[in-house]
Amino acid sequence: MSEQRLYYIDLKKSRSILKCIQFCANENFNLMFEAPLDISLSDSGFKLVNFGCDNLQDQEKLSKYLTLCVFTNHTGSLCVCYSPKFDSWEQITYSVFYFHKGHSKTFTAPLGSTNSRVTQGITFLNLDYYVAVYLPGHFFHLLNIQHPDLICHSLFSTGNNEVIDMLPHSPLQSLSGSLVLDWCSGKLYRAFLNQSYLLEFLWNTRLDCEKIAVLHCVLSCGRDPQFLETKIIQWVSENISACHSFDLIQEFIIASSYWSTYPETSNWDKLLPYSSVLTWTTEIPGITLVTEEIALPLMKVHSFQGYWEKLNFHLEYVKYSKPPLHYNNSVVRREWHSLISEEKTGKRRSKVYVRNILDTAIKVISNLEARSLEPRLTPLFQEEDNPQRLLMGLMVSELKDHLLRHLQGVEKKKIEQMALDYVSKLLDLICQVLETSWRKHNLHPWVLHFDRQASVAECAVFHIMTRILEATNSLFLPLPPGFHTLHISLGVHCLPLHNLLHYIDSGVLLLTETAVTRLMEDLDNTEKNEKLKFSIIVRLPPLIGQKICRLWDHPMSSNIISRNHVKRLLQNYKKQPQSSRIDKSSFSIEFLPLNYFIETLTDLESSSQALYAFEGHDNVDATFVEEAALKHTMMLLGL
Repeated sequence: MSEQRLYYIDLKKSRSILKCIQFCANENFNLMFEAPLDISLSDSGFKLVNFGCDNLQDQEKLSKYLTLCVFTNHTGSLCVCYSPKFDSWEQITYSVFYFHKGHSKTFTAPLGSTNSRVTQGITFLNLDYYVAVYLPGHFFHLLNIQHPDLICHSLFSTGNNEVIDMLPHSPLQSLSGSLVLDWCSGKLYRAFLNQSYLLEFLWNTRLDCEKIAVLHCVLSCGRDPQFLETKIIQWVSENISACHSFDLIQEFIIASSYWSTYPETSNWDKLLPYSSVLTWTTEIPGITLVTEEIALPLMKVHSFQGYWEKLNFHLEYVKYSKPPLHYNNSVVRREWHSLISEEKTGKRRSKVYVRNILDTAIKVISNLEARSLEPRLTPLFQEEDNPQRLLMGLMVSELKDHLLRHLQGVEKKKIEQMALDYVSKLLDLICQVLETSWRKHNLHPWVLHFDRQASVAECAVFHIMTRILEATNSLFLPLPPGFHTLHISLGVHCLPLHNLLHYIDSGVLLLTETAVTRLMEDLDNTEKNEKLKFSIIVRLPPLIGQKICRLWDHPMSSNIISRNHVKRLLQNYKKQPQSSRIDKSSFSIEFLPLNYFIETLTDLESSSQALYAFEGHDNVDATFVEEAALKHTMMLLGL
């Protein structure tokens, strides 16, 4: 080890000051920081920290002594864990000072049965991103020290259960590098969190607070990320509606994306969201919590390297970053809606700008496909889906700009790749959740066709897709191209017509050109299918509706085409005085309103200006309009 640190508490009158001296390999040493501690120490002078207890002390009386530990890790965290003298048989209290976050938390846990006497103090163990706090036979807490702001990201187990029964009853002393010293045997152990047990716990727990805590714990401590993701996705698919305090799909996507890229830079956790949960008000059983702001450590040196550089960054962030710097998609949301609106009106901005966004989306999809270890069964990525491609490209662009603003000293190319990898990971997780459900229910690509009955399996996948859509919409995340086509196809199969139309009108189901084209081609003109087709057509955007109407050989379709033609033709029409009466001999039907209307349309169509204005539109003329009007009238009259 090239350097060692000595932590001690300097007692000055009524104040306790935590100090740290670092010893270097060249035999020099420096006082690194001073930090005030709001704790009560009766002795005068100074106390060494993390030295455990004297061998001569009676272990049966350990509960009478306070416990004080200082824990750090490679990310720059600095925690002081403190348990005062034990003076109650009903409850026990301990505090954790998160100096790298600027606050402390005081936890109070009940001891349960008064027949179970406490013979030793609380044990604190440093487990890298977590601190384990336990009292054998009473409780086990796993505190998230990397993200301690919300209590739901820490695990609290109280009472008689399997976790607490597994804990050693002999006194332990936590050392650096997750090492643990057993005071009784003198043996050293390396402590780590058991992945298999955590996954089993995840499947069995019923509390939302435990689900979210263990989910993050598994992702942060996993040594085989792909294996763990597969297991967690299976759990998510089976429990998608089991969480009421948070959205399970959202939390998994955000947390897994965070931990998959976090090790690349030490400042990553300040710039990307760690969780989809912003507040937590649900009570945690068996724990009472009080949070207080604390004074930050005063650094006594001016040049920082390694751990101290990271700690100093945390402290500077707490001082000056208000509000937090976490990325969100608010700018992307506004820009995307602007681009979609411009596309509808035909007034799009620079083609180069849009092309660059779409080229970035191509890189995302290419990166996404490279992640796939085996061919995907879900029929995605089979169409352009420009809206989703625009969203992908915009998110990469905005995330890259966000990182460039706040990551100093990192190459631009590396930041671009980080942004690309992050968005690709988000999409890959969405695809994996859907792929797992698809394989479980053994679906096939023919679900995209409409001339068949729905199955129970299709309805289950439709439910999963609806939950995915709900999760991504609120965070404004992109979806894989073709998602909406597959979703509306399953919706037509699985929902009664009135429910289907309600889903469309409320924006849950989006009508894509690919899906509606296939619907028009697959379904015949039975009364039931005609009702479905007409209900779909009248809800289409104008540009798509004009294309789709040509595919349906039906009076209703002709009527819609005629209306669109007349609307375009008359939108700038100004009535001119008529110099002659209508020549009735030129019309096969003597119906003056219709005859007058058709003559007006014929005059407009004959003008060169009108022909130029509507060049490229449907090949429709006044005769077509007249025939469509008569057919529609006869249909209404039942003739």
